[in-house]
Amino acid sequence: MNASQIYRKTMPFVWAKLMLGLIVVAVSVVLFAILMGLGWLFNSGGVTAIMFIIWVSAVGVVRFVLMHYLGYLVKAGHVAVITEAVTTGLIPDNQVEFGKKKVTERFVTSNIFFTIDMLVSGAVKQIQRVVEKAGNALDFIPGIEAVVGLAKLFIDISLGYIDECCLGYTFYKKEQGTFKSAADGVVIYAQNWKKLMKNAVKTMVLVVAALIGIVLITFVLLGLLFRVLHWSGFFAFVIACFIAWAIKFSFIDSYILVNMMTSYLELAPTTQITYDLYDKLSNMSSKFKELFNNGQQEQPSPQTANAATHDVPEQNENSLPSPIAQVKTVFCGQCGEKNDDGTKFCGSCGAKIG
Repeated sequence: MNASQIYRKTMPFVWAKLMLGLIVVAVSVVLFAILMGLGWLFNSGGVTAIMFIIWVSAVGVVRFVLMHYLGYLVKAGHVAVITEAVTTGLIPDNQVEFGKKKVTERFVTSNIFFTIDMLVSGAVKQIQRVVEKAGNALDFIPGIEAVVGLAKLFIDISLGYIDECCLGYTFYKKEQGTFKSAADGVVIYAQNWKKLMKNAVKTMVLVVAALIGIVLITFVLLGLLFRVLHWSGFFAFVIACFIAWAIKFSFIDSYILVNMMTSYLELAPTTQITYDLYDKLSNMSSKFKELFNNGQQEQPSPQTANAATHDVPEQNENSLPSPIAQVKTVFCGQCGEKNDDGTKFCGSCGAKIG
């Protein structure tokens, strides 16, 4: 099952994201009308400016509450279903319930999910700063700013979805701890950055074109409507920005998510983790070091172990065997940790295998 098929078949999550986005838009528009109306009643530029600042702050709070709690959980459920689709070739009948079940089994509480997501995101940003410094060192070259800027855009798209890819890897690696799986996921991404970057470039071209189209269509339609009704052009501009954001959040971000995760999960099973990367990434990022250390200390929960041994999806007779299912494992002679066949160093203790 390719990325386009998975995207089309997981539309329930896209619609859920759109619904959340439109709720944010609706609340923001109502608050804007109320606060700007108060500013108009006082007929004072200073009061209007204060009302605008209050509106911006209120919208930030609303967006944070909805998108960083409900939005994150919807995203996690979507990631679980995408992982299932890539690794088994099957889409669960009740996607929402399946995603909810998987998130509950793997993360137990939403606090664990938020903690891991924040650690992975923080680690990625710290690693990205190192890459940006390398680009800044070439500032003396004429025209290099444009090249570095374009490279950063590619990197932003690619690295911006590492946390989702790592979450997907934690759903795949059911037999080991969640923190450890997330740390392994970052290392796997780092080892395959060249191949994943190529996919990010292709995706970026489509995304930029789609964004331009969405923004233009939204602004033109709302601008014409507000002009006919003789309403404020600034109000039309604000609403258009929010609608364009809601469409991007639901449709475009979901498309990028599916594409990046599909590429990642196709590479992950055959990637041999080299232990030295854990040390290198730990030196580059304190957040990654914290994630890795948590992984070294944790033990898989009974729920996770049970899910790993009993929650095996049925294969349909026409579906091809998953490449992930065919990967053999070997055990480390020092700590007993499972590793993919052909791994040179244990992903847990670093001991040489074989």
